[in-house]
Amino acid sequence: MKKPQINKRSLGVNFGHDGFAHITVWAPIAKEVSVVVNEKKLDLPLNADDFGYWTLVTDGIKPGDKYIFMLDGEKKRPDPASLSQPESVHGPSMAVDLSTFKWTDASWVNHKMDAYIIYELHIGTFTSEGTFDAAIEKLDHLVELGVTAIEIMPVAQFPGGRNWGYDGVLPYAVQDTYGGAEALMRLVDACHAKGLAVVLDVVYNHLGPEGNYFNDFGVYFTDKYHTPWGNAINFDDAWCDAVRLYYIENALMWFRDFHIDALRMDAVHAIKDLSPTHILKEIKQHVNQLLTLTGKKHHLIAELDLNDPVYINSLDESGYGVDVQWIDEFHHALRVTAGEPQTGYYSDFTGIKHLAKAYCDAYVYDGIYSPHRLKTFGASASKNKGNQFVVFSQNHDQVGNRMLGERSSTLVSFEMQKLMAAAVMVSPYIPMLFMGEEWAETNPFQYFISHTDDDLVKAVRKGRKEEFKAFHAEGETPDTQSEDTFNRSKLQWQLTTQPKHQQMLKYYRALINLRVSYDALSELNRDNLSVSSDADKNTLVLQRWHEDEKICCVMNFSDSVQQVDLPENINWTALFNSADEKWGGAVVNQPIENVQIASILPESVTVYINRHV
Repeated sequence: MKKPQINKRSLGVNFGHDGFAHITVWAPIAKEVSVVVNEKKLDLPLNADDFGYWTLVTDGIKPGDKYIFMLDGEKKRPDPASLSQPESVHGPSMAVDLSTFKWTDASWVNHKMDAYIIYELHIGTFTSEGTFDAAIEKLDHLVELGVTAIEIMPVAQFPGGRNWGYDGVLPYAVQDTYGGAEALMRLVDACHAKGLAVVLDVVYNHLGPEGNYFNDFGVYFTDKYHTPWGNAINFDDAWCDAVRLYYIENALMWFRDFHIDALRMDAVHAIKDLSPTHILKEIKQHVNQLLTLTGKKHHLIAELDLNDPVYINSLDESGYGVDVQWIDEFHHALRVTAGEPQTGYYSDFTGIKHLAKAYCDAYVYDGIYSPHRLKTFGASASKNKGNQFVVFSQNHDQVGNRMLGERSSTLVSFEMQKLMAAAVMVSPYIPMLFMGEEWAETNPFQYFISHTDDDLVKAVRKGRKEEFKAFHAEGETPDTQSEDTFNRSKLQWQLTTQPKHQQMLKYYRALINLRVSYDALSELNRDNLSVSSDADKNTLVLQRWHEDEKICCVMNFSDSVQQVDLPENINWTALFNSADEKWGGAVVNQPIENVQIASILPESVTVYINRHV
């Protein structure tokens, strides 16, 4: 069987040092395959190879040429491993030579996961232009904010120019309306020059519906399993070897050729694979081989809804070896604590009690009964480190999957926004922000598409309305196909100059600086942690320590002043107060030193320090 190539791409059209195009496509169900170079009017037959592959070495195609594959003399299809689709997912592919880009990041060293402070963004709505090059112009803002990594929502080619990216149908191609492959490289290079790591969101659990021609080539899907998006990708059925190779090489390409630092893999619980070696484990094994070859460290991050640590346990522990996972349960517990109605999946969360558990255990449901699921759910992650979990108060899903796409800025008070941000930033986990939250962006982030199939557009509209039944939402669902929905979701950078939004931005900068300035907060050690909560007062006391440094964070989620006894009967010194006048809070004269009983204003957090000399 064909093996994944560690040092170079082996699929699609690639250019060697010999000046020839090396072409490989997997099409086991075809009897004839040729590559048609449109403008040159060439029709070049490929040679049948083992295991359903077709190959050709030719000087008939050069970088910049547009081409399609002809299957059995009648079906014209874009390259499944296309790097560029300048005429949409239905049009011809364009040959690209990735080796010609002039990188300047030879000295770049990826951050350890402990040092990641992630900023999630969507290229199309991050700036008014919606391009990689426009994003480069905003990197100084992110550096000044204090984040250390950006996470880019999926850029695999999708229909039209408006999409979250999870409808991508050509996983190797970089969305042309964002600027394409070279523009993505420019963004990564620019990020590294400014000390920012780059996380790329990839989708290995399904392919989008429009422009999905994979079944014309081979058995990329299996009806053994079903996902929310249809038949599962074929990772363990007949002919699965080539499909596994396709996705393994995709991961390697982003790391090796695009210098991406980490991949965030979407909804890995929807990947169905009962092989002796799970596909995620095999990807990790090959990423480790790449490390041996290049000396560059790359991370794998999983979105996971199973609360099963086997995904993030190391290969030595018989796990899949994924480095990090998102934990939505921290978000859910935090939102309910902050006043989110207990509807839909929020119905499983009690608020402050579960938030305290999330701080300590990562998983809230770690082998206990889940009323929402009507079953016992999850397993303990007590042996996993804090740097294996990403937490947040907002992300694209939790904002965009609300019917109206409301951000925290329109759902809770100014003070509660600051408290939720602090709750994330003082956690023993990797924090993540969603673009614009640092200045309390008021525009929503709504679900948008630009499909060309009318029936598909109608189906998506209907599906969105069905999705919100559990939340008892009222009003009209925004039209997913409308360009207005997309434009409403763009960030308003001009808000950063307005007093209230500027105050929030300065608060976020100070909050991030607080986290990185004290080892007790920046060291993600869950062993040096204690948490207590009071459901009657809706308060939580989180204590973290490192050597002689102790930090105590007192959070008041209630709407009244609360008196809270500080732990250990020692004197504490106030470091940070979200209710401070400079952050737009109430003007108060609170004791700063020798504090033992804290008076915490409504919807605020005060952070204290004690050092034993």
